[in-house]
Amino acid sequence: MDAVFWIVLGVVLAVAEIFTATLFVLMFAVGAFAAAGAAALGAPVAVQAVVFAAVSALTVLAARPVIRRHRQSALESGDTAFGIEALEGSTALVLEQVDSDKGMVKIDGEVWTARAYDGTQVLAPGERVQVIQVKGAVALVWRDVATPTELPEVER
Repeated sequence: MDAVFWIVLGVVLAVAEIFTATLFVLMFAVGAFAAAGAAALGAPVAVQAVVFAAVSALTVLAARPVIRRHRQSALESGDTAFGIEALEGSTALVLEQVDSDKGMVKIDGEVWTARAYDGTQVLAPGERVQVIQVKGAVALVWRDVATPTELPEVER
């Protein structure tokens, strides 16, 4: 009966991980499954609890540094950017007027919803802009300038 408890706890924790996406809760799910294994082998409840705590702690200690190292952006790690990171810094063409509330741009052949990075800028159709940052499905753009040193500092 103890093994069933630990398996149910492990499944609940694994499902909870889907909603957090931090991989932290998943490590406790691993501990619960290890405790279920101990229960299946006939270990007393106190030993099961120690197995749960020890395996969870070891998983956190072993996995967190690896996860943090792999969570670096491509710019930080020196790798080639892909996905949304690849869009940041690229040039776009304004299709519909872009201001602080609305707008549309074309980036590498794809149409994106856009907002002006500087809320005071109003960008006209046909104008070239620089993608400063992408938040969700919205590209934050800045009037294209001749020198990259004039671009605003991106807040992450």
